[in-house]
Amino acid sequence: MSDPVTLALTAGEPAGIGPELCLQLAQETRQPGIVVVASQALLEARAAQLGMAVTLRPWRPGENAVTAAGELSVCHVDGLTSTAAGQLDPGNSPYVVETLRVAAQGCLDGVFDGMVTAPVHKGVINDAGIAFSGHTEYLQALCGVERVVMMLATEELRVALVTTHLPLRDVADAITPQRLIQVTRILNQDLQTYFGLAQPRILVAGLNPHAGEGGHLGREELEVIEPTLDQLRSEGIQLTGPLPADTLFTPHWLDHADAVLAMYHDQGLPVLKFQGFGRAVNITLGLPIVRTSVDHGTALDLAGTGKADSGSLHTAIKVGEQMARYRRLATAR
Repeated sequence: MSDPVTLALTAGEPAGIGPELCLQLAQETRQPGIVVVASQALLEARAAQLGMAVTLRPWRPGENAVTAAGELSVCHVDGLTSTAAGQLDPGNSPYVVETLRVAAQGCLDGVFDGMVTAPVHKGVINDAGIAFSGHTEYLQALCGVERVVMMLATEELRVALVTTHLPLRDVADAITPQRLIQVTRILNQDLQTYFGLAQPRILVAGLNPHAGEGGHLGREELEVIEPTLDQLRSEGIQLTGPLPADTLFTPHWLDHADAVLAMYHDQGLPVLKFQGFGRAVNITLGLPIVRTSVDHGTALDLAGTGKADSGSLHTAIKVGEQMARYRRLATAR
């Protein structure tokens, strides 16, 4: 577990707080090694705006990332058209997507042990004529995997999702046995591979109030969720549920669990974000690479003010390093 880890850090939307969060890392000694994947001109401009003394070291594959305070390794990406803080520019969008490609390809090639992403602005990327629904979907396509799973985590709680960004009226139809099987297997496997849990204990939320109340408040639990969970239990996966979501997030259940599997976005994430917003991490499971991200957006109103809080980025880096180290152990077995 002592070998060095190198993580790629994409700086995200140039007009947002991502570039200065990256620069804040340079104010302290760091482990693991961080390589910021961004335009060097962008980082120089933001550092000058904030009055930050940072030495940016051009990085090449095979080199060690600098870890000393006051220095930052940078994998330069061309294509930036504007460095203005707080002002979105669709012309920057191809550059933003290219930073993701460079970081992800570096992970696939073994140059990086994982990648951490600062926030992007999906709207301006689409305004530039680039079809982009988010980091998760982009990396899924780039890595060529059929299914990925979104999981947010704090030190105390992990919440994974069966469905993600769907209108509420479409959620029930999307919860099929196939999807539930794929998501649960990925969650169980990646908790083993990336978190060192030999037999993960997973709590599963029901879809309906009171988990359907025996069919009186909806039949999805009886007809889809419960039979599918029984099938997965026969594979040795430790599952408890489906449980009513309004009582699942209590110490009675959480004290004996490693993760929660929620049926939809706003069932599980409001609880997690209330419990740990600003120190949570977004994790993409099901990829052949390690990917973590901050739990917040671009915060255009804070960009260039020096007031951005780097707490979530520090958590994303810490978890990314831990995942990379556990993956090494799993691969070595």
